[in-house]
Amino acid sequence: MAKAIKTNIKRNNTAQPLPAPASAPSKPLPHLLIISFIAIVTWLFLKTCLDNDIATWDDTPYIRENALVKDLSWEGIKHIFSTPSMGNYHPLTILSYAIEYSFVQLEPWLYHFDNLLLHVLCTVLVYWLVWLLSKNRIAAVITALLFGLHPMHVESVAWAAARKDVLYGAFYLGALVLYVYYLRATSKKGLLYAGVLLLFLFSLLSKPVAVTLPLTLLLIDYIEKRNWTKQVIIEKLPFFILSLAFGIAAIKSQHTAGAMAMQKIEYSALERIALGGYAFITYLWKAVVPAGLRCLYHYPEKVGGSISSVFYLYPVIAITLIALAWKFLRRNRILVFGLLFFIVNIALLLQFMQVGEAIVAERYSYIPYIGLFFIAGWYVSQYYETGKSNVRYAVLLLSVVCIGCMGFISSERCKVWADDISLWRDEIEKEPKLAVQAYNNLAYIYYTRWAQLPPGDEKAMYYDSSVQLFSKSMMLNPKFMNPYMGLGELQRNAGKYDEAKKIYYEGLRNNPSESNLYVGLAILYVVTHENDSAGKYFRETIRVKPSAEAYGNYGNYLDMNGKTDSALLMLSKAVSLTKENYVPYMNRGILLKKLNRWDEACADFERAITINPDAGEIYYVRSECDTQRHNYAGALQNVEQALSLGYRKVDDFYYNSLKQRAAK
Repeated sequence: MAKAIKTNIKRNNTAQPLPAPASAPSKPLPHLLIISFIAIVTWLFLKTCLDNDIATWDDTPYIRENALVKDLSWEGIKHIFSTPSMGNYHPLTILSYAIEYSFVQLEPWLYHFDNLLLHVLCTVLVYWLVWLLSKNRIAAVITALLFGLHPMHVESVAWAAARKDVLYGAFYLGALVLYVYYLRATSKKGLLYAGVLLLFLFSLLSKPVAVTLPLTLLLIDYIEKRNWTKQVIIEKLPFFILSLAFGIAAIKSQHTAGAMAMQKIEYSALERIALGGYAFITYLWKAVVPAGLRCLYHYPEKVGGSISSVFYLYPVIAITLIALAWKFLRRNRILVFGLLFFIVNIALLLQFMQVGEAIVAERYSYIPYIGLFFIAGWYVSQYYETGKSNVRYAVLLLSVVCIGCMGFISSERCKVWADDISLWRDEIEKEPKLAVQAYNNLAYIYYTRWAQLPPGDEKAMYYDSSVQLFSKSMMLNPKFMNPYMGLGELQRNAGKYDEAKKIYYEGLRNNPSESNLYVGLAILYVVTHENDSAGKYFRETIRVKPSAEAYGNYGNYLDMNGKTDSALLMLSKAVSLTKENYVPYMNRGILLKKLNRWDEACADFERAITINPDAGEIYYVRSECDTQRHNYAGALQNVEQALSLGYRKVDDFYYNSLKQRAAK
């Protein structure tokens, strides 16, 4: 008997080899084929965004006019990592723009190509994460394709300014995948842990909303049935410390940039909770039915001093749904994980503490939706694997049809982001009574085209359209300053000075603290040679908002009127208040040049070029520095550089003279 037992043990040991680690793919080739399929399908449906332009909405301050992206020197890179941009500290995102700019300047194709490439990478990482957690290929494929093709994610891909979403998403998902490997590893755990921490840091440096990752790691501990011991908490401490540091920095940056005060309507704490509930439910239903998509979801108007009572139902509905899910489905780890993944990652984006102008933003769903898609993918896989043959194939077919429809909608949605006109027309079509900014932005586009055209019927058409759209924006929201500025400038440039004055004064009655309206009036009085009024309103600009621009404008005005000492004082004040605007440096340099203080003037021109190497006018004025030093070849090079950058106010006599002297 003993011998028989011994023989059986030996046979069992030889017949049953040790199982492969849970995290190791059993068949690499199928995974490779699946990943290739997911990547190709996602690319094919969304490739229409590759033809898109660089929009003016946020793309302009982030890319077109952002001095940070135009200097890839070591000094420039240090500046990128030490300077927030538009109220956000995301230096890796800005660095990615700077790298692209160094190759193609402002050609849009590379910016969109990289956005799409990063999105495809995120989609593949979603597949791999779900596969690791569920060991279910169907669930992983469904989740990944829903993520890659969902119309709510188009904004993050087709909008160049949304780079931070796809970039932080790639690092975020990479950290989650690596964390699963860390949990299951039997060796080199320290190296894997360091990798997770490093990817988390990169994600934070791409978009601070990545602060939720430590909580998501705890959710992975939950689905992996890991006990939350003291060691687990200590293991998470570095992540929570980074989250806290970046969270505080993000709030400070938003405060400094005024992003937390952009909404003109004040809401009480109770109203904020109601609006947060509304946003939560909106994200939920749009995950299932992605209808009514638009680039800007407006806050509700107050009627009689309060929001509609309907909004107070949304937090109740949200809490009820969460409570029911917990009561009846808490034993299902996949469901609990998916719901909590969504809640944890969407919670900071529900505008309980307002940031920006939108109550809902499609790009905010980018990472949170993974939790909901995981639930959908899991249930599809369960029906397929356990249902009857007719049901299982029907469920799978329905899933394929739904994903295909979403892909088609996303492809069409990419076209909406093709340029500014299509974007704002879409917004007006979707929200004609709330699209205040859309009317203004479209009006400004038409105004710009009007300014570029020679007299004729087409020019008149753009003028009429601009007036109509600016007026519509003002009518919808008299407190919105931008259309007053745009329409006032349009009428001034059209020579309709009395109309322009009426518009500026009307704007000031509704917006007495808007400094730009004072600037508009001051410039108008300069044009009409009413110097006393011009000076008065330039000073009012400084009183209302003592910014670099305000001091610079007043300094230029004083210079025009021969008050050089006072002008120099104002321009120096402007320079002291900015590190990112080249104009004060250039204007002070021009004034110093008039005063024959050439060394100081040339230093200002050099600083201006460092800030914005694409402004042709700086090279032109700098050419005089080389002329002063008898370096005619250098002066000629500066003038030609100005011409190559589109500067057209070159004196032909001066240019030809430089050519002759440089030839000698």
